[in-house]
Amino acid sequence: MRVQSAITATVTAIVTTTHAITTAARAFAPGHLGELTQQVPFEMVDEVLAETGAVQSRVRALPSRVVVYVLLAGCLFAELGYRQVWQRLVAGLDGLAVADPTAAALTQARRRIGVAPLRALFDLLRGPAAVAGGGMRWRGLLVCAIDGTVMSVPDSTANLKVFTKQSGNHGGSGYPLLRLLALVSCDTRTVIDAVFGPTGSGEPSYASRLLAGLRPGMILLADRNFAAGSLVSAIAATQAHLLVRVKAGRTGPKLPVLRRHRDASYRSVFGGVPVRVIEAEITITTRTGRVTGTYRLLTTLLDQHRYPAFDLVRLYHERWGATRSCTSSSELPDWRIGDVMPMA
Repeated sequence: MRVQSAITATVTAIVTTTHAITTAARAFAPGHLGELTQQVPFEMVDEVLAETGAVQSRVRALPSRVVVYVLLAGCLFAELGYRQVWQRLVAGLDGLAVADPTAAALTQARRRIGVAPLRALFDLLRGPAAVAGGGMRWRGLLVCAIDGTVMSVPDSTANLKVFTKQSGNHGGSGYPLLRLLALVSCDTRTVIDAVFGPTGSGEPSYASRLLAGLRPGMILLADRNFAAGSLVSAIAATQAHLLVRVKAGRTGPKLPVLRRHRDASYRSVFGGVPVRVIEAEITITTRTGRVTGTYRLLTTLLDQHRYPAFDLVRLYHERWGATRSCTSSSELPDWRIGDVMPMA
């Protein structure tokens, strides 16, 4: 009887809860539109359209909501024209009546909604989710990386007023180019923030516009393009930590040895910021062969006991996973790290 009573009490303590989920109907139902509505809910799209005043004023074959999804799909099929993107977007809508717009109609629809809804949508989807959702953490710090690339943009009159073509001995590039710089969460590769502009400005100048995405509890990995004293000082002011490669030899910055540590790192100062300097011999193995070189790293993590030099060198390897997201895993270098050598 006691067993039966215990079972009864356990069963009666179970509570079943349900909740309702609102989804779009017909062509906008989850699973359609290339499944983009599952990743970017239509309620979110409608919200940014309302906030930016981009909702269509009359019923159209291509309402503003649809145009946003066309532009999102265009990012997945960047090598295709709008017409081909549309065909892939609605390929799963068999049996449903959908519009059949021309390329000109799609271009006009894109101009109608403007850039404001896409900018607002990016602000909703970026950074906070990467920080709050966890991502890769090392010693309790969210590991992030910063890197840039150059991209082609359409050869239009408007673009040529802002972006230039690359010059060269063979006539230069056929399209105007822009420089894109992104701050991403390592491992998940979630974009925390991104900026872009003309290629006439270098990556360090754009990096300063990404500092608003940094906060305490983060560590930023960066290559030697970002090893500028003023930039290191600005990053330190955000209270985020930094692990950056700096040039070695005669072309590298002068880093005075203030105190040596047992892990072969030493205390110094750079850009007015107290730092530790680590010099490591690293062997990089790829399918084309092996290369051994000396890497000089600089960090704002000053505690050599909690953050040993050897572990920091291995952590820097994670930058490859974030900044080479378009490279297949077989092409990524397999770093075999040798001894951490003190600088002469």
